[in-house]
Amino acid sequence: MKALIQRVKQASVEINKSKYSIINSGLLILVGIHKNDTDTDMKYIVDKSINLRIFSDDNGKFNYSALDIKAELLIVSQFTLYADTSKGRRPSFFESALPDSAELLYNNTVEEYNKTGLIIRTGEFGANMKINLTNDGPVTIMLDSLMD
Repeated sequence: MKALIQRVKQASVEINKSKYSIINSGLLILVGIHKNDTDTDMKYIVDKSINLRIFSDDNGKFNYSALDIKAELLIVSQFTLYADTSKGRRPSFFESALPDSAELLYNNTVEEYNKTGLIIRTGEFGANMKINLTNDGPVTIMLDSLMD
């Protein structure tokens, strides 16, 4: 499982020209699900992302996690994180989970994030979404349960 984490001042998801979800200061987390991912991968990503110290203290040092500052999280499914661009000009998504299994693991991921007590908002699995954000820093970090 991969998670592209962006520290944001605000982020929102729009579906069919209407606001679906909005968060204030926190993290936009784009979640890509590999065809071989399990609950172990999901729990790793959730734990790592909420405990990463990527929020600054008064001295500008990364000393606080999402849990420490009670950040809001916007969780969005993003199968294109597993794009393979090694051949040709059109990306292959062979490594991405098929929609049914991906949706189940995505929903389990959201449930796991909900257990943190943080404010959790989501996109809609499989929908064509427009994401607006104000990146803070910018701070953008990729997590990969297979590589970390």
